[in-house]
Amino acid sequence: MKTHFQALALLLATACTQVVNAPDYASYVDPKIGTGGHGHVFVGASVPFGMVQLGPTSIPQEWDWCSGYHDSDSTVIGFSHTHLSGTGIGDLFDITVMPVIGRTTPERGTENNPESGAWSYADRTKEVCEPGYYSVLLERYGITAELTATSRVGFHRYTFPETEDARILFDLENGGCWDKVTSSGFEIEKDEEGRIKAIGGHRHSTGWAKDQKVFFWAEFSRPAEAFTETKDYGWLEYGHADDGEQILVKVALSPNSIAGARKNMKAELDGWDFQATRSAARTAWNKELGKIDIKTRKESKRTIFYTALYHTMIAPSVFNDVDEEPAYTTFSLWDTYRAAMPLMTIIHADRMDDIVRTFWRIYKEQGDLPVWHLMGNETDCMVGNPGLIAFADAVVKGFRGGLTDEQIFEAMTATADMPDRGQDIRMKYGFIPADLYPESVANDMEYAIADGALANCAEALGKTETAKIYRERSHSYRNYWDPETRFLRGRNSDGTFKEPFDPIFSQHRVSDYTEGTGWQYLWLVPQDVNGLVSLFGSKNAFIEKLDSLFEAPDHIEGADASPDISGLIGQYAHGNEPSHHTIYLYSMLGEQRKAATRIGQVYKEMYTDAPDGLSGNEDVGQMSAWYVLSSMGFYQVEPAYPRFWFGLPNFDKMTVKVPGGIFVINREGNGKSGKIKSVTLNGAPYVKPYIEYKDIVSGGVLTFQME
Repeated sequence: MKTHFQALALLLATACTQVVNAPDYASYVDPKIGTGGHGHVFVGASVPFGMVQLGPTSIPQEWDWCSGYHDSDSTVIGFSHTHLSGTGIGDLFDITVMPVIGRTTPERGTENNPESGAWSYADRTKEVCEPGYYSVLLERYGITAELTATSRVGFHRYTFPETEDARILFDLENGGCWDKVTSSGFEIEKDEEGRIKAIGGHRHSTGWAKDQKVFFWAEFSRPAEAFTETKDYGWLEYGHADDGEQILVKVALSPNSIAGARKNMKAELDGWDFQATRSAARTAWNKELGKIDIKTRKESKRTIFYTALYHTMIAPSVFNDVDEEPAYTTFSLWDTYRAAMPLMTIIHADRMDDIVRTFWRIYKEQGDLPVWHLMGNETDCMVGNPGLIAFADAVVKGFRGGLTDEQIFEAMTATADMPDRGQDIRMKYGFIPADLYPESVANDMEYAIADGALANCAEALGKTETAKIYRERSHSYRNYWDPETRFLRGRNSDGTFKEPFDPIFSQHRVSDYTEGTGWQYLWLVPQDVNGLVSLFGSKNAFIEKLDSLFEAPDHIEGADASPDISGLIGQYAHGNEPSHHTIYLYSMLGEQRKAATRIGQVYKEMYTDAPDGLSGNEDVGQMSAWYVLSSMGFYQVEPAYPRFWFGLPNFDKMTVKVPGGIFVINREGNGKSGKIKSVTLNGAPYVKPYIEYKDIVSGGVLTFQME
């Protein structure tokens, strides 16, 4: 038997070999997964967590085009430098650039009029999508567009056919699905011959982000003969272009100023080597994707996994100039506190202190921790205090961002006690009554989860009195318990239950549950699982009810139910986040085999390698993070309680780079039943049904012996 020292030495040797002969992980990624159905994923060129997401933007301004791209549509109005990935609301698409031939109308256009706007169909047979690079032929003009990026700079290469009227359009009007320009403008820089060698500008808009400000600086490999400007638009006029002539465009972004964008350009992309930039982007992706190495004989599973891992690293995105303190934005926290943020604490620990510090600065600016923060704006989208949960979880795992205990608790308690968005009503009544506030149950239950996270953090840092206060508040969900129906139901301010009640009914923004039903919200008590079980009277009664969740009718009653309630197995809705922890309740109650059965079903049915390969919105990495984290064989259920409950390992071997070195997860045995027969950690028997965060990030070997 190898000693512990020998095992670690072997791991280190293996790690060194992998660096020398590292696979091209980016080649396993298919960015088109999630572009069909309701996945809403970003397609284009970026680097991990970059400020720039440079990709095509289509004509439609509908829900399934929130990312600017959908598999069913090939229209292109231009290539925008910011995109969201997987959201349910459309915004961004800032600084849209479109190469054209001849005079075109500076409008978004409509597909039923081929001459409207400057748009073109994209030849999808010639489309190339890969991490850090995108290319497509614009059929209307015969121009091949190629895109790559650094963190803050988008790099375009346009190959023209022979023409006497080559132009490049800068569109500052047509942004996201539902935003509007409030201010825009250009600055021009000419060379000694009076030609246009660079332009700067800004786009300010209001939409989901109410006061969004983006500044840019653009340089051109070939100076333009003239620049024609109208409101919100500008054309670079080139005149003659030879067949096959390439014009390169670099566009740097800044959240602060044109001068900031110029600095970012100088620091990140001073030259004109497109291929080198493309190669550097791929190297950056391989470095991050290579943090997890999997062993599998099924190429489809490899594609699904690495595409999922790729999707977890589109955001949060950098939101500072190169000479500023690191900061991030694009925090879809109601979604990502559940798996995406915990995953980051394992494989992106190097970024977590900066994220904690970003949260602190947001708190100082707006008075509470972020809810859904976008481009310097609080959107207050979704319910509860999800930023508090992510913040507390990071702190208990050791990420403090240089903050003192006093600062940490100032931010958390100020957020938890902020008397807005229904919290004032909750503090008055002890719960949120259905007759006083919409989506009352969902709002209260999410606040209760945040209170539980605060209590856990307080206990971890020795603040026992603070912990008691918020632990008690985290039990407010119990006010909704109806022992007759055995559901958590809306309750009025006079104590009566709201009538009528149907556990499969949902009406968007009106019913008691946010994007869900009574069935889905019954289990949303990760901060007090034992307390929830006690409401049923026994563990067996609880498990019986949980079994019935997956056998309930797999449809939703209600004419205006949210389309986010998707990926149904009975009433379990994997396509939306409130269900994501539910299967792991089996493991918490000693029924890992039942958890494995349902996890295996989700692996198979809810994640495929097709364009419609996601069961719901990607939600800025959360849908994919569930798959990545679950594939390791465990999942964090409890907020700010750093342990991960065992489920079903998805691969024979996973090698994960963690702060302490290498963490190897082995799956041995037949495994057809899904039941974990035994577990060892670093060769020693391990009897807990979960693994602690500290044991993961310290490095070592976790082996599941499957039955």
